[in-house]
Amino acid sequence: MTKPLLIENARIVDPASGTDQRGAVLIENGRIADLALDGPVGVPDDAEVINANGLVLTPGLIDMRVFTGEPGWEYRETLASAGEAAAAGGVTSFVMMPDTMPAVDDGAVVDFLVRRAKATSKVNVLPAAGITKGLAGKDLTEFGLMREAGAVCLSDGRNSIQSTALLRTAMSYAANYDMTIVHHTVDMSLAGEGVMNDGLFATVLGLKGIAREAETIPLSRDLQLAALTGVRYHAAQISTEASVEIVAAAKRRNARITAGVSINNLCLNENDIGRYRTYFKLGTPLRSEDDRRAVIEGLRSGVIDTIHSDHDPQDSEVKRQPFAEASTGAIGLETLLAAALRLVHSDDVPLLTVLKAMTSRPAEILGLEAGRIAKGAPADLILVDLDYPWQVDEKQLRSRSRNTSFENARLAGKVMRTIVAGETVFLHED
Repeated sequence: MTKPLLIENARIVDPASGTDQRGAVLIENGRIADLALDGPVGVPDDAEVINANGLVLTPGLIDMRVFTGEPGWEYRETLASAGEAAAAGGVTSFVMMPDTMPAVDDGAVVDFLVRRAKATSKVNVLPAAGITKGLAGKDLTEFGLMREAGAVCLSDGRNSIQSTALLRTAMSYAANYDMTIVHHTVDMSLAGEGVMNDGLFATVLGLKGIAREAETIPLSRDLQLAALTGVRYHAAQISTEASVEIVAAAKRRNARITAGVSINNLCLNENDIGRYRTYFKLGTPLRSEDDRRAVIEGLRSGVIDTIHSDHDPQDSEVKRQPFAEASTGAIGLETLLAAALRLVHSDDVPLLTVLKAMTSRPAEILGLEAGRIAKGAPADLILVDLDYPWQVDEKQLRSRSRNTSFENARLAGKVMRTIVAGETVFLHED
């Protein structure tokens, strides 16, 4: 039991209710006990009082796509270091992808991760369970046992199931348990040995390209299978104008379809690769500027539901290689919010829409209590200075790996305080 906590004089921004106004929040026993908008709130005598001084108070972010190294590759990232990075970035919950060693494909592994995360991580770690054993795309796992152990969704992480028949069976199986399938759509035969977006820039650099159709063809297949089976389906991350159009059309017929986008594809394009900068070699390649503008519009219009960091730590040895041989992935937990606020500062997407894609919408998709500011809700909250200027310095990052695609980027917007279950887990210090 901890002392009650009152946060007063805050600009409360709650996408779940559409609220954006001054108010105060009282926290007791890890939950929101009272909420006052432009009015008084009862304060216990022993309460700790925080004057927000007009800072934005919003639900903690829920990141739906985070890779860690633990278990198996702890030198890249542990649950503890990922939790530190998440807290600093305002992420109070993250979905941990099953790409570990061993893979998260068994109830015992899920149970281990749940207990390990509670013991070591400052934030809530939500395991995603593998759809197939070893994430190999051949044999299905035991969905029910992994759900009972604490898995929040089903995913093969970086891998994409190539067998249409197997994926249909998996979706039917998942529908019986009402579990969300989160699938990374890549046609491996089309992607081949490609390492970046297919186009003129790839030709200039002499690199093999990945056609947009490597994403759109399996996406179309998945959406048809989702309609057939009735499963709750989430396209892990889309990156092209055609993908946005495909999802928009499918949503008009099926309300159980959602889609996510990586912050990298919202803020960066293929030109950022420059002269073979391997920190920009990502699992879903950076696309053209036209594609980037299309996914921004998809977010603004509601076709795209969630924004995630695609946090994927890799050590410097595997990134500082020739571009074609370098590993894919970039870290992003600490820069997720500030990078997303670029869309707000540029007037591309309203603040409530951006925050909704990282708070209430992921919570709805995953069936979580968090992601909202309301009486009785978990007290997972962040205080944000929307205009705080800062520059990304890889030496200051809390992740064990340093492969950020926002190195030296100038950003506006900083998390000043992160609260998980009523406890402050991060406090910004100048």
